[in-house]
Amino acid sequence: RRLTALGPGGLSRERAGLEVRDVHYSHYGRICPIETPEGPNIGLINNLATYAKINAFGFIETPYRRVIDCKVTAENDYLTADQEKNYVVAQANIRLSDKGEILDEQVVARFQGENIIATRNDVDYVDVSPKQIVSIATSCIPFLENDDANRALMGANMQRQAIPLISPNSPYVGTGVEYAAARDSGLAIVSQYDGSVDYVDATRIVLKTKEGLKNYNLDTFVRSNQGTSLTHVPLVKHGQKVEKGQVLADGPSIDKGELALGQNVVVAFTTWNGYNYEDAIIVSERLVSEDVFTSIHIEEYTIERRQTKQGSEEITREIPNISENARKFLDDDGLVIIGTEVKPGDILVGKVTPKGQTQLSPEDKLLQAIFGEKSKNVKDNSLRVPNGGEGIIQAIKCFPREKYELSADVLEVIKIYIVQKRKIQEGDKMAGRHGNKGVISKILPLEDMPHMEDGTPIDIMLNPLGVPSRMNIGQVLEIHLGMVAKKLGQKVSTPVFDGMTNEELIEIMEKANMKNFGKEVLIDGRSGEKFDNPVSVGV
Repeated sequence: RRLTALGPGGLSRERAGLEVRDVHYSHYGRICPIETPEGPNIGLINNLATYAKINAFGFIETPYRRVIDCKVTAENDYLTADQEKNYVVAQANIRLSDKGEILDEQVVARFQGENIIATRNDVDYVDVSPKQIVSIATSCIPFLENDDANRALMGANMQRQAIPLISPNSPYVGTGVEYAAARDSGLAIVSQYDGSVDYVDATRIVLKTKEGLKNYNLDTFVRSNQGTSLTHVPLVKHGQKVEKGQVLADGPSIDKGELALGQNVVVAFTTWNGYNYEDAIIVSERLVSEDVFTSIHIEEYTIERRQTKQGSEEITREIPNISENARKFLDDDGLVIIGTEVKPGDILVGKVTPKGQTQLSPEDKLLQAIFGEKSKNVKDNSLRVPNGGEGIIQAIKCFPREKYELSADVLEVIKIYIVQKRKIQEGDKMAGRHGNKGVISKILPLEDMPHMEDGTPIDIMLNPLGVPSRMNIGQVLEIHLGMVAKKLGQKVSTPVFDGMTNEELIEIMEKANMKNFGKEVLIDGRSGEKFDNPVSVGV
């Protein structure tokens, strides 16, 4: 869904001025005004809006609902930017009667790139949805309308950098796009047929359909291009009826068919001994010990066996000057055994390279004559685990010259895959959906974290100074609504530009028995004393 102005026949970064990069009124419903990279490519690389499509001539079209005699019909017309210019187009959230008639005598509309106040008789089209203007990533940001555009840009871009976690949890506060985004991502397995589940395990799902048995293979610990692990988790049971389009198995960062990029944690906006200066983040040890933010990574290590002038290199267990203990993980062929837990410095593949025939000393000549010892003529060139590369051997792949096209003088390529379980640590970057990013500065023991009066400890402490100047107020509304959702035990969807108003939020907070605008009295975990002022706490 990416669009670029660079490339052959396009612009170059140096020649592109401000006008080209800027948002234009013809982008409406076609190109997202928010999601674009920061840096030299800003405005040159863009994203398609939610409902946009490219027509046969390569122009971007967006759908509008046709209006006939003040009545909004169910018919959609796809218009290009120059076609749209000639029509009066009203916004999606105008008030309609049950029959679809426009209720207000005057509505805000667009005509020839300008915003106008039009009478209801003048309206030709109505937007299909309030989220039509933004891209998929941007429409995943709740309370987007309360965020400054610069921070929304960061929020949209950082969602793409989220690392898949061991146990994904869908958000308490979503926008309603999560299900469609996960299903259409191609990472979840979706049924192509109606039928029933004939067989299910961790590696495959078999459906019984009218066309016969249909087999869906599931991935387990497949390495992605980013080095993260792709694993499918089946959602269906044996004998269950399934429909076409139903999600059969979750992929990475998907929870019960819903996009789940992060975790629902208890957040407080408070400082703590200066440890959250400059957007730094303080987290509780609970997030480490309970594997809340733990992910699985698969590293790939490659070694080549080459033909040298002195002869060919050999993969072997017999490595000169290496003790038996250092070779304990190698099999008879000199390859590490699958399932072994390895530490930095351990040998993964034993490889010896022939040395040139150097001038031997008389003693060496004598020893060689007596023992026939040729081991001195090879050098140890084994593949070892690098620093920080500890983990479990998951797979070994060998590519010999006979079967694969390898570059000149390469006889064989061997790839070793090591799986690591990485817990969250100091120095890791964390972010919310509103561009509120920071680096973990301290992981506090659970007993030192502040807690609420009912004893619930805080998971994350954010600096309150990160909110006013950045103008991403959506994060504050999100934590309040998240707290309501947690207390009422249900998840909330607040769509972009059509979500919950401040009045509705205050009303539902009262229903959940939250007083004082969501502020709580916090108690210092170390001293047991109350904080001076109530603190905004939410999920």
